[in-house]
Amino acid sequence: MSGPQEGGEGRESVAVVVVTYNRADLLARVLDGLAAQTRVPDLVVVVDNASTDHTSAVLDAAPAGLPLERVLLPDNTGGAGGFHTGLQTAYARGLDRIWLIDDDVVPAPDCLEVLMAVDEDCLTSVREDLDGALVEKAATRFDLANPLAIKPKTAMVETDHGTRNAMPRLVEVENVAFEGFLVRRDVVTRVGLPDPRFFIFYDDCDYALRARAAGYRIWAVRDARLVRQLAFDQQHDLAGWKGYYMYRNLFVVHLRHGENVLVRLKPWLVALVVVLLSPLRGGPAEARNVVRAVRDAPALRRLPPEAGPAALAQVRR
Repeated sequence: MSGPQEGGEGRESVAVVVVTYNRADLLARVLDGLAAQTRVPDLVVVVDNASTDHTSAVLDAAPAGLPLERVLLPDNTGGAGGFHTGLQTAYARGLDRIWLIDDDVVPAPDCLEVLMAVDEDCLTSVREDLDGALVEKAATRFDLANPLAIKPKTAMVETDHGTRNAMPRLVEVENVAFEGFLVRRDVVTRVGLPDPRFFIFYDDCDYALRARAAGYRIWAVRDARLVRQLAFDQQHDLAGWKGYYMYRNLFVVHLRHGENVLVRLKPWLVALVVVLLSPLRGGPAEARNVVRAVRDAPALRRLPPEAGPAALAQVRR
């Protein structure tokens, strides 16, 4: 793939996919932010993961003129299932590009316009917090070759650059969050859809790794600002119910994308260490999570048919 080019918007159409679950007030901010874009999207697909709050009322009151399509799921399929459905829906509508964002981020007014002006197949906006501090955690190095790397994310935009102003205009990244990831239709045709079985966590990382394996490069666009409404705090919940998915899905990433046998064996080593250290940190709840995770991860090693390119073969513009 070539390096990044400029001036690629042309006549390309763009859909936005938003996944939400019981965060109606945050969703309202997202919709307002999309309506205020200097480049208004051609379609906004909101996937409602069976919310039980006032999400429906927020969607009913969406800003006038926003080209909204609502997809109400009968059950909560998590972010992974929501983005699987949303990306499939947008792809079926025939849009040229698809922008994936979560319900807890608000784009700056020119965010989509800035992204659309870069002629590359895979782009991501750059997140900041409510105080304007850089909080972009997309990995600039995601090491699946070194079995001694405790965590594969060994470098990220935030730690590499510190502030937005210190960044170059474009930064190549090795994984992304589904909080501002923009892909062309051809990427989806070749790569497929997010794996819905992940439920939450690492579905976006897995998708980025699959895109890179297909030959695509991913660029973080410095001036495409996305404002995160909530703090990052879930990585400390390894003993809670989310901890199971964090461990299991990280192990699946190693099993699918590990570059050598030692890396692919690392999940069992991590699980052993966590169990041995559980009396000192994490306790029995985290130990139970990691044991379940390492038991269940091998069954998810292969991409399911519904997430592969073949699942889109019958979809037409």
